[in-house]
Amino acid sequence: MSSTIRDDFLLRQDWHLLNNGSFGACPKPVFEVYQRWQAEFENHPGGFVHRWADLMTEARTRLAAYLHTDQSRLAFVTNATMGVNVVAHSLRSWLKPGDEVLTTNHEYGACNHAWQFNCGKAGAHYINRPIALPIASDEHFIEELWAGVTPQTRVIYLSHTTSPTALTFPLKEICRRSRAAGILTVIDGAHVPGQRDLFLDELGADFYTGNGHKWMCAPKGTAFLYVRPEVQHLIEPLIVGHGWLPDKVSEQPLVDYVEQYGTRDLTGFLAVPAAIDYMDAHDWPQVRARCHALALDTKHIREHHFDTESICPESFEWFSQLVPIRLPDNTDMAKMGQIMREQYRIEMPMITWHHVKIARLSVQIYTTQEELDLLVETITTLQPACVEA
Repeated sequence: MSSTIRDDFLLRQDWHLLNNGSFGACPKPVFEVYQRWQAEFENHPGGFVHRWADLMTEARTRLAAYLHTDQSRLAFVTNATMGVNVVAHSLRSWLKPGDEVLTTNHEYGACNHAWQFNCGKAGAHYINRPIALPIASDEHFIEELWAGVTPQTRVIYLSHTTSPTALTFPLKEICRRSRAAGILTVIDGAHVPGQRDLFLDELGADFYTGNGHKWMCAPKGTAFLYVRPEVQHLIEPLIVGHGWLPDKVSEQPLVDYVEQYGTRDLTGFLAVPAAIDYMDAHDWPQVRARCHALALDTKHIREHHFDTESICPESFEWFSQLVPIRLPDNTDMAKMGQIMREQYRIEMPMITWHHVKIARLSVQIYTTQEELDLLVETITTLQPACVEA
């Protein structure tokens, strides 16, 4: 990695930030475009608002090309949690008492809450099906999940890449089976855009939400919701604003119901094309390959040292730049994480998931080999002193 790449980011130089997966990092060239849009908004708010519709359509169109879909199938939202909430809220009036929404026990906490809340209002059941670790293969995961489908299953909700376990699930076959069975699919792709190429129309999900601010290098609060045309009539406004009219059915519900709800800073969305330009300028497929190789090597070194079993197949299909490193089962993860932050200034989630200990490593374009070497040395040094009582 060129030494100038780290200088592209506003990140503190005195910390080792191995947690890009949580919040992302916006490069200075993209951030500057974002700030220029903000300044233009402040210079003439009324005049700028009159241009919002065209400007947002231009940004949406550029994002749609990146995601291999059409802009009419997208709406901008502030984060993937909001995207999930829009869908869960919309389906609440569609679900009937006794219906089931099937998911796994690998899902993100806030989105679990959204489904629990809305299923509770509808009298439906939110089913967290356990998928034990390690997962041996795509077929293993697909069959384990599908065994939870019942005649009452109306929706399957899954993360594309999970937050607590950093696994990328094989979704295309799940979407195909679900469509054939008349089951809607809702996918939380919070970690996927930028980490992987997305062909949304080809994937076959009914609803898909993803973040631009994690791995795509876009400003904070930039995300999208994708909805297939055949199910857009199910979308309802999470916040009712000018886009909803009592006696009119919208012909563009994603824009009218999802995007139009009052004055707020939308300029981050207008900077999304600049984030795509940044990735293009830095040969992002090559960046991903380099980051994956570094992450895989770090994972191998740690798991070989501790003789721990990988929680999934060791291939790009199962993890890319967000990587689960399994530590010994007796590791005190809270203690280790605290020492890493306070003494070594290493920021990285140390997760206990159903008694499985996972160091969740993020490797982004700005991550150096030296930082990963320090991580390996630190975990090796600390682990004997960080054993649960």
